[in-house]
Parts: sequence; C-alpha cells; structure tokens
Amino acid sequence: MSFNGTSRIIENLGSNWRNNYLILTLRQIFKNKLAVAATIYLLVFITIIILADVIAPFDPTEMHMEDTLVGPNATYKFGTDDSGRDIFSRVLYGGRISLRVGFISAGIAISLGLPLGLASGFYGGNTQTIILRAVDVMLAFPSLLLALIVVAILGKGVDQVMIAVGIANVPTFVRVVNSSVITMKENEYIMAGRVIGASDFRLVTRHVLPNIVAPVIVMATLYVAGGILSASSLSFLGLGAQPPSPEWGAMISRGRHNLRLSPWMSTFPGLAIASIVISLNVIGDALRDALDPWMRAR
Repeated sequence: MSFNGTSRIIENLGSNWRNNYLILTLRQIFKNKLAVAATIYLLVFITIIILADVIAPFDPTEMHMEDTLVGPNATYKFGTDDSGRDIFSRVLYGGRISLRVGFISAGIAISLGLPLGLASGFYGGNTQTIILRAVDVMLAFPSLLLALIVVAILGKGVDQVMIAVGIANVPTFVRVVNSSVITMKENEYIMAGRVIGASDFRLVTRHVLPNIVAPVIVMATLYVAGGILSASSLSFLGLGAQPPSPEWGAMISRGRHNLRLSPWMSTFPGLAIASIVISLNVIGDALRDALDPWMRAR
C-alpha cells in the first residue's frame, strides 16, 4: 500500500474518532438536565439582550422625573431608579455591556495565557522557569486586586476593565495549560514525532494543542462568568462603566443608597448577574464532566 493511501486511512480513522468523541460528549451533556436548562436559559437571555432595542420599552438613559423610585408596575416592570429611568430597560441594555466584557476578557486571557502556557510546558528549562516565575508574582495578588492595579494604571472605563480582568486571569490559565502540556508531551506519539523530524510547531499545533482543548474550553466558560462578576465588582467600585451607562455593577452601586426604600434598584441587576454567572458555571461543570473520560466512564 502506498504512503498516500496509508495517510488517508489514518486521517479517516482520526476523523471518525473525532466524530464519535463529539457524539459521546453531546450525549453526556444532554444527560445533565440542569446543564440543558442552563444552556436554554442562557440562549434565551442572550437573545433578549440582542433584541433589547425591540423589547425595551424605554431608552436606558431616558429620565422620567415625575416617576422617580416607582416600584414595579405595568408601565415599569422592574420599577424606576432615583432619576426616573426604567430599570427593566437598563437591565436589558446593561446585559450587552456585561456579556461583552465577559467574552472579551476571556478572549484576552486565552490569547495571552495559551501561548505562554504552551511554550513553558513544551520547552521547559529556562523558558518554563522565566514564565512561571512571572506568573507566580502575578498569582501573589488576588485576581480582583490585580485587576484594580491594572485599572489604576490604565484608567477608568469599560475597555480598561476588559483588559484588566483579562490580564488578571492570565496566570491561572498559564498554569492550567502548562500542566496539561507537560503531561501530554511525554506521550509516545510526541516522541515518535521528534524522531521522524517533525518541527516543534507541527508537534504543538497538530498533536499537543488538540489534546488540551477540553480544559481550555472549560476554563474559557468559567472565565466568561468570572469576567462578568469581576467587571461588575469594578463597576460597583466606580472604576468600570461610568454614569449614565446601564452596567449591572454600576446599577447595584447606585441602588445601595436606597436599598431599604427601593430594593428593586439593586435586586434586579443583581439577579441578572447571579443567573448568568450560575448558568455559565453549570455549563462549565457539565463540559468538564463530558470532556473528562474518567467522569464519562462512571
């Protein structure tokens, strides 16, 4: 049999294995009813946020001074704040900001942490020492405190918060990827690749990276949830989105001054944060169980 024929057979076997693996993973996820419910809720919530221009009854910055601190009713479903702005509309539009911050900050963490983790784990030696010592310095600070330091350097604003939260999540991501790569590179097929002269780039991209996708996907899901929570915390402290931007953390911060008389000002944006973060964490846990062969075997 020719070399090309053998290569095609191997590629077909690999394709069939990947398809079967995907089917098994999806089956495992669908067995988790809580994860399915969380996924449906998240998709519905994202759809509502995308259609905020159609669904929201008012502009999020529109003030109705004659209706300040009005409780939930037929006109104002979630009530109004101390400036007469409709909280329901602000929660919908605020979701766009929070989700954008969560996804982009996770993207920053992955784009920085993945190559650093791959390099440190694959090459080892001085490369690993330098990268991991720098990571250890960053891990000496709690992630929120590290994000505060970055925001203090970059200044206030949503864009600065996205960068700060992304950078704060890099050290943990580097550690996870580094550990996965160290385990993976000891396999026989990596050593065989070295023997036949495969380049480091080919080994990393074709053999190492595809086999550490599972923890990367799980960490990315959890980072989106963590990014939303961290960004809301920074906005609560006045370092993120600035008034009159309808950001959930800033809305909670604004409502804390009227918590006894008008609890709805903080309750509804707080529920939005909690529901989204819990949904993403449930989905992340389900992905971890589905992608882990040991958990799937139980």
